[in-house]
Amino acid sequence: MPSQRPQFLWYIPNDVKSGHRGDTVSQDHNSLDTLTAHAKALEEHGWAGALIGTGWGRPDTFTLATALAARTERFEPLVAIRPGYWRPAQFATAAATLDHLSNGRLRVNIVSGLDDLAAYGDSEGDQAGRYARTKEFMRLVRRLWTEDKVSHAGEHFQLANSTVMPRITPREGRPHPPLYFGGASAAAEHVAASEADVQLFWGEPREALAERIERLRRLSQTLDRDLPPLQFGLRITTLIRDTSEQAWADAEARVAAMAAGQSGSWQDHRRAVAVGQKRLFDLHLRGEVLDDNLYTAPGRVGGGGAGTTWLVGSPIEVARSLSQYRDLGITHFILSDTPYLSEIARQGSQLLPLL
Repeated sequence: MPSQRPQFLWYIPNDVKSGHRGDTVSQDHNSLDTLTAHAKALEEHGWAGALIGTGWGRPDTFTLATALAARTERFEPLVAIRPGYWRPAQFATAAATLDHLSNGRLRVNIVSGLDDLAAYGDSEGDQAGRYARTKEFMRLVRRLWTEDKVSHAGEHFQLANSTVMPRITPREGRPHPPLYFGGASAAAEHVAASEADVQLFWGEPREALAERIERLRRLSQTLDRDLPPLQFGLRITTLIRDTSEQAWADAEARVAAMAAGQSGSWQDHRRAVAVGQKRLFDLHLRGEVLDDNLYTAPGRVGGGGAGTTWLVGSPIEVARSLSQYRDLGITHFILSDTPYLSEIARQGSQLLPLL
């Protein structure tokens, strides 16, 4: 999998609605030209690539990732996909094709949280069933990328003599596209400890993430993990300004606008509150600012997912906080703030050089 050098990715909004999480409102917000501008700005400002989110009712992530890969040279799409929406052999083939066409730039984020499953014909909505299926899906996809003539008779999937074409080209430290995964429930942690390449966390206090990292490492040993050691990533909003005072003033003004319902769509994780999301929502009960500059107020007024907690401050202050997360063992960082396009340049030039 990717080396232990820290890797910094961004987030590309993938939505039919404009103004996602306070982003600039424009009619062409999800046109190919606009989203290509995001991807090219990421290349220009030092980012490895970007997460492209998924969910029923949003544009298809794989189609968008393919289009952006065709228009860029180094941009690495981290494509969020769902077992149930995809079946293993079809997904393994599509991913192998995109990885081949992009010269090894694909990353994959496996998502198992609740969605509008019935809308695309999925019926496995209970948590135990979803995560058992995800575990089988991830193991089978990896086999399809690395073995020929794969046969499998599992609880959720069956295959006979399946060889995916084109074949994945192994690269140094990367036998296949890395599999990122998120989730905080016990069922999710078992999947991560045994099958994921990178476990993604949302922005919790450092002490809580240190405990989770240690628990996942112990669980990997208990489950006799037969893959390279699990790596860890952080997905969080980073609000930086030239000075700490300006950053906090802008953060508080944005929260006030969110509370008044004047700041775009922030509640895209509130339809069904998963274990990890509830942990984030509950953080504001411990205080409005945790650690040095982890701002919890957004979760109180409607922020969801990576918008629930923010790291706020000057570039030096936010870089210091991210470095402290890195000291815990986190090596993959997926950052963002809005307006997404202008913040790519600001944080690329002011924050990344400090990291």
